[in-house]
Amino acid sequence: MIGGIFPIFNKQENILASFEKEPHNAECKGFDLRAFRWTRMMMFAIDEINKDDYLLPNISLGYKILDSCASPTNVLRAAFTLVSGSEENYSSCHPPPISALIAESGSTQSLAVAETLGPFRVPMVSYFSTCACLSNKRKYPTFFRTIPSDYHQAKALAFLVKQFGWTWIGALQSDNDYGRNGISAFRKEVESLGVCIAFVGTILRTYPQSKILDVVEIIRRSTVKVILAFVPEGDLYPLMQEVVKQNITGKQWVASEAWITADRPSTPEMFQSFGGTIGFVVQKMSILKLGPVLKDISPYHNSESSFIVDFWETVVSEHLKKVNFVDAVGEKVSFDENGDPPVSYEVINWQLREGRTPRAVCSEICPLGTRKAPIKGLPVCCFECISCADGSISNTTATDCIACPEEYWSNERKNSCVMKITEFLTYTESMGIVLIALSLFGAFLTFAAMVVFLYFRDTPIVKANNSELSLLLLLSLIFCFLCPLTFIGEPTVWSCMLSHTAFAVTFALCISCILGKTILVVTAFRATLPRNKMSGNFGPVQQRGIVWSCTAIQIVICILWLKISPPFPDKVFELHNKKIILECNTGSDAAFYAVLGYIGLLAMVCLILAFLARKLPDNFNEAKYITFSMLIFCAVWITFIPAYASSPGKYTVAVEIFAILSSSFGLLLCIFLPKCYIILIKPERNTRKHVMVKNVK
Repeated sequence: MIGGIFPIFNKQENILASFEKEPHNAECKGFDLRAFRWTRMMMFAIDEINKDDYLLPNISLGYKILDSCASPTNVLRAAFTLVSGSEENYSSCHPPPISALIAESGSTQSLAVAETLGPFRVPMVSYFSTCACLSNKRKYPTFFRTIPSDYHQAKALAFLVKQFGWTWIGALQSDNDYGRNGISAFRKEVESLGVCIAFVGTILRTYPQSKILDVVEIIRRSTVKVILAFVPEGDLYPLMQEVVKQNITGKQWVASEAWITADRPSTPEMFQSFGGTIGFVVQKMSILKLGPVLKDISPYHNSESSFIVDFWETVVSEHLKKVNFVDAVGEKVSFDENGDPPVSYEVINWQLREGRTPRAVCSEICPLGTRKAPIKGLPVCCFECISCADGSISNTTATDCIACPEEYWSNERKNSCVMKITEFLTYTESMGIVLIALSLFGAFLTFAAMVVFLYFRDTPIVKANNSELSLLLLLSLIFCFLCPLTFIGEPTVWSCMLSHTAFAVTFALCISCILGKTILVVTAFRATLPRNKMSGNFGPVQQRGIVWSCTAIQIVICILWLKISPPFPDKVFELHNKKIILECNTGSDAAFYAVLGYIGLLAMVCLILAFLARKLPDNFNEAKYITFSMLIFCAVWITFIPAYASSPGKYTVAVEIFAILSSSFGLLLCIFLPKCYIILIKPERNTRKHVMVKNVK
């Protein structure tokens, strides 16, 4: 014996009386023709089984059908009536008269029955309960169904929404297990797909009109263009009426299988607001012999059937798990470990609009070169588009910008990376040309002074200033002026080593010559004192010794520098700069500052000695000019260090060249300009008498 429970909603008791002997629930109102057809289909299926001698040889099935009124309370009452039996010929020692139950259409009703009958091992097969929660075999061990679980429908609906590019949608759920579990499963699926649910409205057929109006107001005010309704047709119909009444149109509705094929949404008055619905439906097909049976339905025809209870009294749910066959129309019938059938859907899409898919996004896709920035208080699908930072791009619809490789920079539109501009001090740019001109001009002036000293080498003033040291000093100054030329141009391995070592050695030679001249001035005038033989002890040999020994120390430092960690060409990548700076890395900072420190030490010694000799006779007193030149030299290089460290890019090289030229011009003009002035402009003062006389005005 098989029991059947269907939500017939019949107030004509005589119709059900033809199928059952049990009293009908007087509270049921209305008549559901589809549910009534389900009862006929069950009867048809059992009759067909009984007619086939090969399916159940020598066994006939019986059935007993009751009405549930789609109420969990009524369905429990009907289930207990069926499994307990009321005939007198059954006793407590006999098994229940119903060995399996066909019930129910609603998930909530099926949950109530499955949880109650599960401990009694009464098999239950539902034909329309889709809630994924019913797949839990620990809670519902004897529940089976012939329709796919909403777990699969939720995944299919999520895929459908993503396929159309809808990321900003609304949702409706019925206030029962079907709606809540369906939307919950759908939400889990779309979260990983980047889809946001703007709102979730809850409705039920028994809700007061005020609650229905609240949900309709949410729909009317929302910016969403797509709404998913995981709601049975009966629960959705009150809301549909209000949507049509308020003339809410232009929405794309996505339907669950519970109402996608319903009759009421497809009526002309409903189609104005709901014409555009898409959803999934379980695959359907025509059963040839069923048509005449359904057409022959009449409340005035009695259906007399004999019932054989012996077979179904012994069948338990384990046999249903082994069911696996292909029916007459080619459909595979089986149950998996959760009691679910094979999954198969068909897409239903009924539209008024032709060829137009609505846009359903909270924010439009960000253009290339921008990134998504979340808006506080709104879902992740609502965002602002902000331009990528310098050095990063966005050339796809990704959510974030990506940094360009180290040698690349973002273009103006921030949608592609372009090669950075390489920057170094060139011979052709304005600053390079000015520095080259100053360098050559300084070398020319120095060379001119050397020519003057050579030409007038026999005059008293040249002899008095030690022509050999003066010429060597002028030669070293020429090299100092030419030294900046090695700093200009694209850095190479050889140019980097040459520029730094040449600068170090030439300036050491220059300051060593000045040191020799300073010592010579001091010793020359100390020799005029009684019993002082210092002048005889500081001759040309000692002068050359001081110059070359002081220079040799700098040469040794440079050799160690080149041996341990020499200067090398380097690329400097600024973090927020679209340029690559090509410059000479000093290699060893310690060696670089040792070179500068040694030159500074020589300059300080010269300055101190010249300062001590500042009160010597004016006409021959070269010490005061040396003092001025050393003050300028020290001031230039003291200010050079912070300026060098803070200058960006190629200006670092320019600062270093400027320091070299400034100090070189200071030495040339302070030491040799007064002498050249006397030699060329005031030759009358270029006499032995004038040179030897003290304090001549």
